[in-house]
Amino acid sequence: MLDDPVKDRWESRTEFSSCGEVSLAQGEEMQKQAGREIVCLRRALKGGESAELKATYPTVEGDPIREYYRLTPQGRLEVYTDSTDDRYSDQKWSFAECYTPEWLAEISCDQ
Repeated sequence: MLDDPVKDRWESRTEFSSCGEVSLAQGEEMQKQAGREIVCLRRALKGGESAELKATYPTVEGDPIREYYRLTPQGRLEVYTDSTDDRYSDQKWSFAECYTPEWLAEISCDQ
């Protein structure tokens, strides 16, 4: 497989404090299953600190997708998505970021 610049960027990052890992089953929602982890990210956001969270969830077909949420001290949310094990995707990493994360509805940024 050719080099993936997004994966390389993820692997060469400066690690932040961990808010843990969440593994979701088919149909489970982050807001309901990862309360403690989301509180950790909210606390970091309010305190101007940095933090990371890893979430794994299945596609409709059951292939794993891994997302890494990274909150910077400047309040920016970065989302790295590893789709390399999803048979029906481009099997690449992707990246999105936002400067005003909306924590209550969902942890996400527009791509």
